[in-house]
Amino acid sequence: MSETKIVVERTINAPSAQIFEVLSNPERHVELDGSGFVRSVEKSNRIQGSGEVFTMNMAGDHMGGEYRTENHVTGFDPNKLLAWRTAPAGQEPPGWEWMWELEAQGSDATLVRHTYDWSHVTDKALLDKIGFPLVTEQQLDDTLVRLEEAVGR
Repeated sequence: MSETKIVVERTINAPSAQIFEVLSNPERHVELDGSGFVRSVEKSNRIQGSGEVFTMNMAGDHMGGEYRTENHVTGFDPNKLLAWRTAPAGQEPPGWEWMWELEAQGSDATLVRHTYDWSHVTDKALLDKIGFPLVTEQQLDDTLVRLEEAVGR
């Protein structure tokens, strides 16, 4: 872990296309979330490319209870990359990003790298309010475990 980024990885015994199928479906994010903040999806279309926005219903003390986020897709390469920057609903993303990188390890295994990066957050008040990192390395590891379980379903 650096001062502004956490990266976890795990090899999952499944093809990258199967893993990407789960990750690109926002309806599945509730079952993947190791932080416990994600409650439900507001818009459920499968992510098809960069520039799209999907909305999640969330809950956490850091935001005073229930809230909504708009997730702006910043990276999309089928079966290889999916990334988005999160913003409070109706606002521009303030600088933190979630990234999933998939590297095929033969035909039936994939190295999955999950990155939580808040290095582009420059608003001092926001940094103080949220207290980055909001999500721990253990919670990100839990997300990878949940992804592995979800891919099998």
